[in-house]
Amino acid sequence: MIAEVKINQAEIKSYIDQKLEENLTNSLFTWDIEEMAKRTCMSKSFLENEFLRDPRMKLLERRKEKGKRYWFYEESKLVMKQIMDEW
Repeated sequence: MIAEVKINQAEIKSYIDQKLEENLTNSLFTWDIEEMAKRTCMSKSFLENEFLRDPRMKLLERRKEKGKRYWFYEESKLVMKQIMDEW
């Protein structure tokens, strides 16, 4: 007798995505606008206009003089959620 195994592709994909996000969350300390745009599926100009000009995000921004800007990942993610809740 041969057993039939049914595979739910959606559940497998969801599980893999969840595990990847957990690993990335644990490994990310900061992110830049490129990574922010990629992870949020928002354009850089939208991020600039709607999030990065907000004083709460400005407090988290790190940058050397005329250098690349970075934000603390976890903290900025929380602030972005707060901003979105205000819309």
